[in-house]
Amino acid sequence: MKRIFYTLFLFFNANVYSQITTPVINANFGVDADLRANYFSNFFWVDGSDDWFLEDVWSGIGVIDTTGAASINAQYAVNTAFRYTSFYRGMSVAPFSVVNGKLLLGAAFIRDYHGNDSTSFSGSKNGDSPGNWYSPPTQPVPNKNDILDAMMHIRRDGPSMSDSLWMFAGVSFDATTGDRYFDFELYQTDLSFNKTTGTFSGYGPDAGHTTWKFDASGNVISPGDIIFSADYGSSTLSSIEARIWINKASMSITPVGFNWSGTFDGASNGAQYGYAGITPKTSGNFYSGLENSSSTWAGAFSLITGSNSLVTNYTPGQFMEFSVNLTKLGLDPNTMVGKSSCDMPFRRFLVKSRSSMSFTSQLKDFIAPIDFFKSAAGSATSDGSLYCGITGPVTLYVSNAVSSSVYTWTTTDGHIVSNPVNDSITVDSAGTYVVSQQLQSFCPTYSTDTVVVAPFNPSCTVLKTTITDFFGITVNDYNVLNWSVMNNNEIRFFEVERSIDGVNFFPLQTINSTASDFPSVNYKFTDDDKESNAAYYRLKIINVANQVSYSKIIRLSINESVIGRVKIFPNPVTDKLQVSIYAPYRQNVELFIYDGSGRLMRSTYSTIEKGNTKLNISDFQSWPTGIYSVKVVAGNDLFINKMILKR
Repeated sequence: MKRIFYTLFLFFNANVYSQITTPVINANFGVDADLRANYFSNFFWVDGSDDWFLEDVWSGIGVIDTTGAASINAQYAVNTAFRYTSFYRGMSVAPFSVVNGKLLLGAAFIRDYHGNDSTSFSGSKNGDSPGNWYSPPTQPVPNKNDILDAMMHIRRDGPSMSDSLWMFAGVSFDATTGDRYFDFELYQTDLSFNKTTGTFSGYGPDAGHTTWKFDASGNVISPGDIIFSADYGSSTLSSIEARIWINKASMSITPVGFNWSGTFDGASNGAQYGYAGITPKTSGNFYSGLENSSSTWAGAFSLITGSNSLVTNYTPGQFMEFSVNLTKLGLDPNTMVGKSSCDMPFRRFLVKSRSSMSFTSQLKDFIAPIDFFKSAAGSATSDGSLYCGITGPVTLYVSNAVSSSVYTWTTTDGHIVSNPVNDSITVDSAGTYVVSQQLQSFCPTYSTDTVVVAPFNPSCTVLKTTITDFFGITVNDYNVLNWSVMNNNEIRFFEVERSIDGVNFFPLQTINSTASDFPSVNYKFTDDDKESNAAYYRLKIINVANQVSYSKIIRLSINESVIGRVKIFPNPVTDKLQVSIYAPYRQNVELFIYDGSGRLMRSTYSTIEKGNTKLNISDFQSWPTGIYSVKVVAGNDLFINKMILKR
């Protein structure tokens, strides 16, 4: 069977750089309107080929993280209201992982709202600034325009950054009759949608987008926004048009990487900025794509139709997918002047449906802007208490380390005992330790985090079970501190202290103990007067006997808005674990604990309210000691922490 397939595979790939509307495998990924890895065009078993989901255990992988799929499907079966919810899943492996000889950069799966849709357009079109787009609270969307699910994946056709860059995309609609028209729009900025007001923010500076800029020779100085517009008619992919956002004057320049097609559309006739069509320098088209011609599996999360029915298969014509060779099209950052090989062609993407083939026809449905190429920034911590300073060797480690990243530790005033290029180190003296994260060894620094180890203070006393949790997050450029105490009735007051260097602290605010009938109380403080982009904080705790103790030191930066949303305590753990989650709004949360081999040991599902919530987990007595991964999916965000189990 495998030998038969490869004969056909050569036939399908004979014209890989031309328009292909028959099944094909590009960069080892199936573009066949079928979602199953190791399965080709709903007919051939092909061990080793990747796709959106993994249904059977072969050597190919599913690029979408399906953690919690069984729980979601169980909820769908018994709770029809739950079917109206939207959710997001990222890639099943860390960004920049090499799998089956290909460099995987990112993937996303998004389930849209449906029925009376809360993410649909009112009187908007391509070429408008997103600042002028508006989405009413809810409105019905015609079946042919109602997006159910969308997915995107970026990989290179080999293990290095010099291999061709491929984009894969898929989308499903409620209706299967008539022509369908949709766009995958890629943004350089952090475009966001406010569901309450129905408006967009974070769009680009040039009439709502980011322009591509060129030098006089046609080299790209800086990339801008991109859009791929697809038309599906007569039960097949009719065309895909690639456009980039430019100042119209740029069309007088001959680009090095691609050609102008001659199309240009902005917000109105005579617009200075708009989307210009581009084509490859080499002959032939640059894409492949098709829709499913027969009933096929709808993926690990099943499918919710516009009528809120739960089904497991797409009906013929319901799912469409396509691929684009971004390198051939001239949109590969690796081939652009002045760009790092690790730069990506966009930051967020938006999937939209249109009413007709016209690029400027009325927009109908959309899936809210989705983060892409956003790996978890390394978060450094210690495996022991440093409340009163260091008294001996201590291990510092990256709590959410991923195997594909490189972590390098440095210090100017401390001493590192072990290998500094690792996700954990041993130190034996006070000082400031900085860990830098690279997504791959050849990439620039992606993130940094700091652990401050203070000298031992013999006058410092740690009150037992006082601070059970102390963390901070940055919200709208304000640093928000959250902490909890177990023996609240023994506390007189807290002093919030701040430092710009992590060593010299000064009082910032006194917060009196809150009267409560409960021993455990949560506290919150917002610092709206930061002296610098980064600040260090600690708590000075004064009890009723005027004894003083200190919390650990935390560091916050306005560039680290999600660090600290999920914390685990204590760590190491013996028999009970507490997971503290800060939620900016009411959201669904899934928690999973894996052992060192990746085996799922525990999972929970819950809905938490806005603010700080604690989840308690116990019964670890039968588990072997060692290091475990705690994975939390909160809304659209993913957090991974390291848990050390000791006896």
